[in-house]
Amino acid sequence: MTKRTVLTGARVVLPEGVREDGRLVVEGATLAEDAVGAGAPDTSLDLSGHWIVPGFVDMHIHGGGGASFSAGTAEEAMTAIRTHREHGTTTLVASTVTGDLDDLCRQAAALGELAEQGELAGVHFEGPFISCERRGAHDPALLRDPDPADVRKLLDAARGTAKMMTLAPERPGGLESVRLLAESGVIAAVGHTDTDYDGTLEAIEAGATVATHLFNAMPPLGHRAPGPIPALLEDERVTVELINDGTHLHPSVLELAFGSAGAGRVALITDAMGAAGMEDGRYPLGPLEVEVKDGVARLIEGGSIAGSTLTLDSAFRRSVVVDGIPVPDVVRAISANPARLLGVDDKVGSLEPGKYADLVVLDEDFALAGVMRRGEWVVRPPL
Repeated sequence: MTKRTVLTGARVVLPEGVREDGRLVVEGATLAEDAVGAGAPDTSLDLSGHWIVPGFVDMHIHGGGGASFSAGTAEEAMTAIRTHREHGTTTLVASTVTGDLDDLCRQAAALGELAEQGELAGVHFEGPFISCERRGAHDPALLRDPDPADVRKLLDAARGTAKMMTLAPERPGGLESVRLLAESGVIAAVGHTDTDYDGTLEAIEAGATVATHLFNAMPPLGHRAPGPIPALLEDERVTVELINDGTHLHPSVLELAFGSAGAGRVALITDAMGAAGMEDGRYPLGPLEVEVKDGVARLIEGGSIAGSTLTLDSAFRRSVVVDGIPVPDVVRAISANPARLLGVDDKVGSLEPGKYADLVVLDEDFALAGVMRRGEWVVRPPL
């Protein structure tokens, strides 16, 4: 018999809006219709005074729990996956960092296997096809032009699990590679780029649909030389990633992005590295070393910000409590939008019958109180 659990009393955020005193029925791994006469549930949980939102979907994440996806091992990958699940991220894409092409292929094969097993939603290649001038925490010695043959080599190594590739379209082969990615059903993301406004428009026309951590690792907005930011914000075909950790973006800039793009074109991400969920200290990021102090990760050499230590439950709470973004808009940005971009919105990203029972329980102050993934509690509400 399929286990049946009923959750009652909470404010439930559904695609059509917030339902007060809501009710969700979980049957096995999925959400079910609340059928009349279905009989008593195996478990009933009163979540009055709480919110229930869809499980978070992170499309840009490098590690957590002291582990990195760039290690290329299932053991490290699962440590990172479990860490972020405990913070509400029930679906995630593993992001690599710039490395030797053969090593990236090895990583992609290992991560692709986990994607085939359902542990990951896919693989995101961030580098090596990025700008040296805007490289951030990427090894400059390993950067290279996006030769379409090399792009194809990475996609083949991932065995159909590649979901996204971040590149600088101004580099030789950039636009051709964007077209190749779009034709292959892989998201082409503009990021770590030194391109200008017109170059960004060309990339979008070639098929780019995502801005990798908008504002970060790209030319700033200028009144005579606008750069890539307004081109990415103004085009309805582009979704912009935002890292809302209080370090990467000023609150006014976050407000600008939400106001310009609209909640339907924002994806909140962590860009988290291995230190997410851990104490301050030193951690690897690909071939480079990072020091985390007061929760901020920076390269040992050069001091560049190196990803984040953010988890999406913190991003959710900050977006509502600090930035005043309406809860349904945050849910779109942290669950529905990335699920749509990744092509998994038939299974996750919203609380609807037939989809996986992936959900997060938040208390009245929007602190995490529970996490369910595929009908099983990862973090059980303390009730």
